[in-house]
Amino acid sequence: MPRLLTIVRPGLPLSAARPDETIIELDEFTARVKSGRVLAQLARFDESRMLVHRLESAGRPLPLALALRWVTRGTLYIEDAAGRRRVIDGATLSDWIAQAVSEPLKKRALLRHIESAVEQLERETAGPSGKALDLSRPPLYLRSDLSFGVRAGGSVGHIAGVVNELGHFAAPPILVSTDDIATVRPSIEQHLVAPSDAFWNFKELPTFVLNDTLETAATRALHGRRPAFIYQRYSLNNFTGVRLARRLGVPLIIEYNGSEIWMSRHWGRPLTNERLSDRIERLNLRAADLVVVVSRAMKDEIAARGIDVSRVLVNPNGVDPDRYSPSIDGSAVRAKYGLDGRTVVGFIGTFGPWHGAEVLADAYVKFRASNPSLAARTQLLMIGDGARLPDVRRVLDGARALDASVFTGLVPQDAGPAYLAACDVLVSPHVPNPDGTPFFGSPTKLFEYMAMGKGIVASRLDQIGEVLEDGKTALLVPPGDADALAAALARLAGDSTLRECLGAEARRVVIARYTWREHTRRIVEALQA
Repeated sequence: MPRLLTIVRPGLPLSAARPDETIIELDEFTARVKSGRVLAQLARFDESRMLVHRLESAGRPLPLALALRWVTRGTLYIEDAAGRRRVIDGATLSDWIAQAVSEPLKKRALLRHIESAVEQLERETAGPSGKALDLSRPPLYLRSDLSFGVRAGGSVGHIAGVVNELGHFAAPPILVSTDDIATVRPSIEQHLVAPSDAFWNFKELPTFVLNDTLETAATRALHGRRPAFIYQRYSLNNFTGVRLARRLGVPLIIEYNGSEIWMSRHWGRPLTNERLSDRIERLNLRAADLVVVVSRAMKDEIAARGIDVSRVLVNPNGVDPDRYSPSIDGSAVRAKYGLDGRTVVGFIGTFGPWHGAEVLADAYVKFRASNPSLAARTQLLMIGDGARLPDVRRVLDGARALDASVFTGLVPQDAGPAYLAACDVLVSPHVPNPDGTPFFGSPTKLFEYMAMGKGIVASRLDQIGEVLEDGKTALLVPPGDADALAAALARLAGDSTLRECLGAEARRVVIARYTWREHTRRIVEALQA
């Protein structure tokens, strides 16, 4: 029988596999290529396909396509979630190779072009625009991240939360985005940007190229309309919002979620063009009429860079209290994973280095060892996927606790509430930054937990310890302290009355202070002021 090889990206839903189909996750296939194991599979498959979320955002995946060409004797194609296909034939590969060979010679010209644009904007933007605000017009929201297929997590919740509420304080908004965002209301006017595939195989460079592409797409989406203001969720190397706001003569809001330079140094790899990236970050912060941050630590970081903090609004994240509610039914999730009759300790997240999921795994092991009878009727539910998930599994496996743990994999944003509803205790075990700087986050999971009315155990870490009150809305423990976390888990797992009391008060507080509507109201009122 003909054999099909399918390479799938993380988080992409798959239909049932064909009997003759081999499915390999992208990271695993990449590892095989780097190790040379793929060389032994010359022309092994009759056809191969790369599954992506959207053809328009697939770019020009030359190294992957060449590796697949090596193992495929027949048709090679890209297919997206809608079933659309793009065949990669010999002519396509030849064209991609020619572009890849020529692009290093064009890199200097690209960077000169960006530097020139930045220099011009720096001259024009000594400070905020000071333009009048007309809320009878539609706000323009720009999402410029070059990440695709993100179906869950804090960024999804934040974008949808703000976009869905802007229309309560101005005309209905216009969303221009590089990807579709889960849980954005269908009534919102949305325009998807197809990023250029120029420099696609060169780290960082596509983020510079996106500026011209996004500005053109946003101008087309406006179709001659003048927006009330521009709201941009800042992303690496992007100054589209600055340029559009100056050209259209409207106020600019920059949502700043931390320095991309710092995050690259500490959670990834240092940027190749760090000095230029730093200039672009500073340009955005100086040019904005309002900079929105989610924590005081982030405001302090901006102040240390010499930015006028009178234009900075500290605005913690929020939640949709109707979407996340004690009324949500989690019984189907409990039945699916065999959780009926168990006390379920839950965590949801993208398993980033700041989430502390490994600490939770260690604490769960200690909890089981010190409370065997209670542990026998308790189950750990780890919801989501991400970089640190293998570390979590190793901790649990080493203590023979995997059988008492369930890993759901990535769960779509709109399914998240049902999974949280299946839990009795919800945990936010965040850990400090590795360099000792203040934790600058405002975890969206924290507010979702509160809205669910569940018993919460959380790290007493910067804003988390400010939003929650120990013994009233949650049990707070020192960050990174697995022993203290284990003791708190035992206390809540064994006391349903305490869980109910903490959950009810947490729900009351989140509705009063931390809904997305109040979050958005504070933004608009600060801009008006």
